[in-house]
Amino acid sequence: MTFPQVEAFRGGENLIRVVGHRGARGVLPENSMIGFDFSLSIGVPLLEFDVVLTADSIPVITHNHRLHAPTFRDANGRFLVGEEPKVSSLTVEQMQQFDIGRLDGHSAYGRRFPDQAQMDGIRVPTLMNLLELVDDPKYRDACLMLELKSDPDLAHDAVYRRNFVGRVLQDVRAKGLSSRAVLHSFDWTLLEECQRQAPDMPSSYLTQLPDNADDVGEDSSKAVCPDFRGRRDEIPKLVKEAGGALWCPYFADVTAENVALAKKLGLCVAVWTVNEHEDIDKMIDLGVDAIVSDYPGRVQRHLSDLGMRWSAIH
Repeated sequence: MTFPQVEAFRGGENLIRVVGHRGARGVLPENSMIGFDFSLSIGVPLLEFDVVLTADSIPVITHNHRLHAPTFRDANGRFLVGEEPKVSSLTVEQMQQFDIGRLDGHSAYGRRFPDQAQMDGIRVPTLMNLLELVDDPKYRDACLMLELKSDPDLAHDAVYRRNFVGRVLQDVRAKGLSSRAVLHSFDWTLLEECQRQAPDMPSSYLTQLPDNADDVGEDSSKAVCPDFRGRRDEIPKLVKEAGGALWCPYFADVTAENVALAKKLGLCVAVWTVNEHEDIDKMIDLGVDAIVSDYPGRVQRHLSDLGMRWSAIH
């Protein structure tokens, strides 16, 4: 089965797609409407972002299962201290009490993104907020790489999985955007549930080898991702056998061999998260289909300097 939204992520001769990671986390507040709108406005119509359910079962766009202290400020404008509350313990209305427009530059996480603009009045968006944005006719080419963040505490709960996938699909289908969304996760069991409920939508399989260090200040994928130790060059075959249309590996895990195998199997290969010039060059040389980056403009510039394209039409 051919999915138009997978083809939107597929590269070609002289063509590598650019995907805005959490909008454009390097320069604007992550997983924010202003970040998503920025990526779309610079001609990067492919967005990767994270979805978690609130206590009242509303899909919201935020990365961690707990409110992220370096990016969440309370009503008094102070970054969170102490134990971070779980998103699943708060209603969407309670989530809206927090401002995510600034980054705590004293934190290890904040030091990773020294160029991020600092803003006030930025709230956690709901999935529906983003769906409404891309439903605007001017963004009709936008496609979404929608990461369902599997809660390790509930990963083995079939009822939780069914409800989580069902609520996300309810919103996507309500806006008629099934043909522009890819269901994307590290949790392969959750992706099985996606395939059960949405055979009309493609699955994207995120992977990371366990020997790579976790990103500072972020929930680790390792609690829910299969352990591929010693099987690096088999991963594309396992993705294909699981029913995947798209393979999304950590960029340090890709080799000429596994990219070639993935392409031979018909998989689209989108690597995450590629920010440094040297790493962007390596991914271009490997011929990946798409580069997911916190700095989409930086990847555009690299491609432009090489005379390459990131969309089929320019």
